[in-house]
Amino acid sequence: MAKHVSVENLSIIFGRPKAQKEALKLIEEGLSASEIRKITGATVANKKVSFEIEPDELFVIVGLSGSGKSTFIRALNLLNTPTSGDIKINGKSLLELSKKELREYRRKDVSMVFQHFGLLSHRSVLENIEYPLEVQGIPKDERRKKALQVIEQVGLKGWGESLPSELSGGMQQRVGLARALVNDPELLLMDEPYSALDPLIRREMQNELLTLDDSFERTIVFITHDMNEAFRIGDRIALLKDAEVVQIGTPLEFFKNPANDYVIDFIADVDKSRVLKARNVMHRVKNMIHVKASAKEARDLMRATESEFLFVVGDQKKYLGYIDKEALKGKSAQSLETYIQPDENIITRNMYLSEALKVMSDSIYDVAVLDQMGQLRGALTSDEIITALSE
Repeated sequence: MAKHVSVENLSIIFGRPKAQKEALKLIEEGLSASEIRKITGATVANKKVSFEIEPDELFVIVGLSGSGKSTFIRALNLLNTPTSGDIKINGKSLLELSKKELREYRRKDVSMVFQHFGLLSHRSVLENIEYPLEVQGIPKDERRKKALQVIEQVGLKGWGESLPSELSGGMQQRVGLARALVNDPELLLMDEPYSALDPLIRREMQNELLTLDDSFERTIVFITHDMNEAFRIGDRIALLKDAEVVQIGTPLEFFKNPANDYVIDFIADVDKSRVLKARNVMHRVKNMIHVKASAKEARDLMRATESEFLFVVGDQKKYLGYIDKEALKGKSAQSLETYIQPDENIITRNMYLSEALKVMSDSIYDVAVLDQMGQLRGALTSDEIITALSE
């Protein structure tokens, strides 16, 4: 199960204990990080940060160098300890974990991918990927089996016996990602993992991440200084400046309602047509029903949601098609399977809006937005796309 992260009034201050204490008082008085540093000598890396990260969300934290983003992500596994405030994972405070509980959390629940790959040069690709499982004491046969599975997920099949020095930068980063995924973490932390890569490889890795995000239920926190990258992959984005959160929202919300001039300047060079995807604009589906529901339940839901049709799903929200009012008139059968109409107008949630608009050209209803597993994630109308691209 993907993790829910709650950050509550978090401040992280570096400096002598006395200076940290004085800095906390000045934070409450409303002084900026730079003002506090001049007075106390302490560095305020994060200042009263508060937000929620939902389970299975790809949450991006973006900001310029020195904004506090890398300091923050290291607090999510307590590599950096909060000076004040709290971090809760599924409702439990990280600060209240015993040493043993924290060790288990780091080994099994959370993994981290760093900007610099940190691979063991004397070990093969497979041995690097196996390493987290080796630390846990998992038998060799079992950890090799898991490593072979994850090496395919990241596109490195056939490279298992190679050394890191024989790989390109992009391939080395894939090894780092595979190593982070091998213990199947529910929370994945990524600290500017693609910033050292060439633009084409970087774009490829972003697409790989989105595919992985569709394939597994896990919460991902991704750090970047590039707003285009943030908009391209993020479900929601938090923009940091001088240790504080300036704005949190979806990419579309940043375009529609920038919080201030700083946000306007920061997103000025973002090309909507190259970053906005269906996942950024789609709306939540209310008119959805399971295939095992009765015709009466379907009609009742249509009335309740004021819909002319319903999306029909199977187990795990696997999309099957749709039914409309006309098909259900006078019907009372217990299963809807007979009345499902196949849907030829389907959008994947990582499809760019310009591509999605072409798919929707002849659709009379909202169009289903699916992930790579065929699960119904949302719906889109052509009006929503046109509005998003024109605003």
